Amino acid sequence: MSAWKNPGNRTSTVLGRKLGAELLRLRNAAGIKQIDAGKVLSAGNTKIAKMESGWVPMRDPDIRALCELYGLTDQSEIKELLTLAKLDRERRKAKGWWRLVSESNPLSQYISMEDVATRIRTWELSFIPGLFQTAEYTRALVVGHGDWEDPEEVEPIVEVRQKRQQRIHDDSPLELYAVVWEAALRQLVGGPEVMRRQLAHLMEVAELPHIRLQVLPFRAGSHPCAVGPFHILSFAESGAIDVIYTDSHTDPVVVENDVESARYRTYFERTARLSMSQHDSLRLIDDIRQEI
Repeated sequence: MSAWKNPGNRTSTVLGRKLGAELLRLRNAAGIKQIDAGKVLSAGNTKIAKMESGWVPMRDPDIRALCELYGLTDQSEIKELLTLAKLDRERRKAKGWWRLVSESNPLSQYISMEDVATRIRTWELSFIPGLFQTAEYTRALVVGHGDWEDPEEVEPIVEVRQKRQQRIHDDSPLELYAVVWEAALRQLVGGPEVMRRQLAHLMEVAELPHIRLQVLPFRAGSHPCAVGPFHILSFAESGAIDVIYTDSHTDPVVVENDVESARYRTYFERTARLSMSQHDSLRLIDDIRQEI
C-alpha cells in the first residue's frame, strides 16, 4: 500500500475520483502492485496513488498503458475511461472563481463541486440556505459562529458566499430545490431588521423559475431528515452519480456512491412530501416576516 497521504495543491474532482476508482478496480483484479504500475509510466507508486484517488488529471497514453498492463482489451470500456479523463481535464481547466478559495477552507471541495453542478437539492434545519443568504445575514452567521471576529477574516467569507450566488443568475442557471425547517425562518440571526430583509430576499429569490422552495412546518412532526442538513449535487456528465455533502463542526462528509445517494434522495423526497407547497411556504415566510 502506498504511504502517500497528502494530495498537495491539486483538486480531487467527482469525475477524477470515479476514473481513479475504475483504475484501482482493474489493478486489483489483475493482482498488480502500485509500484509495478508506476514503472510502466516511468513513475513511482506515488503517481499511481494520486491517479487512483482522483487528485491529478490523467493523460490518454497513461490510461492506455495501464489498461494494457491490467489486461483490459474491451475497446468500449477503454473508450469510456478516456471519455471520463477528457471530461475531467476540461473541468480542471475551467478558471472557476472558486479556485481562489483556500484549500484549507473546509468548504473548498464543496464549492468546486457546486460550481459545476447542474442541480442541487438542499435540506436545512437551522439556517437559510447559503445561496439564498443576504450579505448581512451571512456576516451575522459568521460572527455568531465565534471562530472569526476580525473583519479581515469575516469579509472574505461573506464575499465568497455572495460570489457563489451568481450560479442562480447565470445564463444557464443552477436548478435549486430547497426544503427548509420552519426554525430556520424564526431564528433571529443578526436581529429583527436583518432577518426581515433576509426573509424578503428569500421570497424574491423563490420566484425565479429554476428555484423551488418548501418549508417543513413545526406541525409536520417527525421526519426522515431530522439528523442534520445535507446537499445532493447532480451533474450533467453521463454516468456521474449524485454526490452527497453533509456539514459538521469538524470535517465535512462527502458521500459518493449509488446506494447512499439513493438513500439520501429518498430521505429528501419524503421530507419534501411532508412540507408545505411553495405557495403556502411563501405565505408562511411573509407572515413570519411581518411578525418580527
